Amino acid sequence: MYAANAAARAAGLKPGMAVAQAQALVPELTIHDAALREDAEALGRLGLWALKRYSPLVATDPPDGLVLDVTGAAHLHGGEKAMLEDMVARLGAAGISARAAMAESWGAAHGFARAFAKPVIVVPPGQDAAMLEALPLGFLRLPREMVEQLGRLGLERIGDIAKAPRAPLTQRFGAELHRRLDQAFGRRREPIEPLRTPELIEARRHFAEPIGAAETLARYTEKLAVCLCERLCAQGVGVRRLDLLFHRVDSDIQAIRIGTSRPSRDAKRLTRLLSDRLERIDPGFGVETMILRASLVEPFETRHIRSTLLDEEAETDVCSLIDILANRIGAAHLYRLAPVESDVPERAAARIAPGSAATGKTWPALPRPVRLLRRPEPITTMALLPDHPPVSFSWRGVRRRIRRADGPERIFGEWWKCDAERDAVRDYFQVEDDAGARYWIYRAGDGEHPETGPQSWYLHGFFG
Repeated sequence: MYAANAAARAAGLKPGMAVAQAQALVPELTIHDAALREDAEALGRLGLWALKRYSPLVATDPPDGLVLDVTGAAHLHGGEKAMLEDMVARLGAAGISARAAMAESWGAAHGFARAFAKPVIVVPPGQDAAMLEALPLGFLRLPREMVEQLGRLGLERIGDIAKAPRAPLTQRFGAELHRRLDQAFGRRREPIEPLRTPELIEARRHFAEPIGAAETLARYTEKLAVCLCERLCAQGVGVRRLDLLFHRVDSDIQAIRIGTSRPSRDAKRLTRLLSDRLERIDPGFGVETMILRASLVEPFETRHIRSTLLDEEAETDVCSLIDILANRIGAAHLYRLAPVESDVPERAAARIAPGSAATGKTWPALPRPVRLLRRPEPITTMALLPDHPPVSFSWRGVRRRIRRADGPERIFGEWWKCDAERDAVRDYFQVEDDAGARYWIYRAGDGEHPETGPQSWYLHGFFG
């Protein structure tokens, strides 16, 4: 048997079992021929999807896995865990069950992703070895026959092999056993052969003698950017995601990935973004090939910046600043707020990309605080019900006496979204304490009817 679904596994069947034995255990078993070629093609398509979205270095890990080197790319997706969670969620939305693991080596990540039931695992640096030693030998990417023979010798876990003398095991089982062991523990390099598609626009440079000086790498980065932008212009597209790959003489590949807020083919801007990340590259004994690849392109629209005439205000192009910040701190941490049609304050704004076009919606005309708390925080107050503002309130252990107040502004719940908000009411007040600080507080309820809220008070924001 090549594979078994959940029902077959529940019946005691597992991959590798003889078909005759499986049919003896489950007489009504349905058997289909394995479509190995189609499976490999589908895995390759998934790899190309991951290449364009997540990492410049992606390879297939047959029969059912992908391996990604996300060094220098995870920050663009909010970090390693956020990137893996997004990947698993997107695959799940497409009907593909997936688990992902982040570790210091291909072999370790391969084992962790298959050994643990968690959808996402990010192993902290330095903890791979301890976790690997506890795994069964079946997760070391060894032939099934070898795993069975080792099991008959009482060697069932990776730690048993790691602690055993090498010479006798190598003499009996060959070099494959300790090759896989060293790869999993990161003691032996395991370069990946990255996927690529013929339609990817790229520029490459081979060197007769390996290069390694920082200024030399920067100079050829600029030359590759100029060459790539010429090819982008010829096809009428601009780049949104750019990968710079460094093939070292020791067969290792290092990469830089940058993104742009809008399609670009400005060689100077792209060179600056790439140069900002060159310090992360370790050339080792030298780089023999550099490849600049446009992994995501979009149609390019020429934008004209209006010049100033008399009292006209010049348009400011902030795309360059957005790109620099996004590639330094991560695109997930860079956004702007856009109004949303909602009376509930915490729902009245949404995060959108900083370079997005205007949504056409306007902010409420009523005054709103410059800072809104992520969640309203409870406060204790002294107030006359139903319509009087508090005389004082205590927040985080500090009592504040209210000198001025304005309100209430009544906001009703969105009953069409949630039944629990059918009768909900909030009465908001703008208040100022003796020190001149201004706060936005509200009472949950109208002060008279219990069905409108518990009549408790909350601090929701601060005015400038």
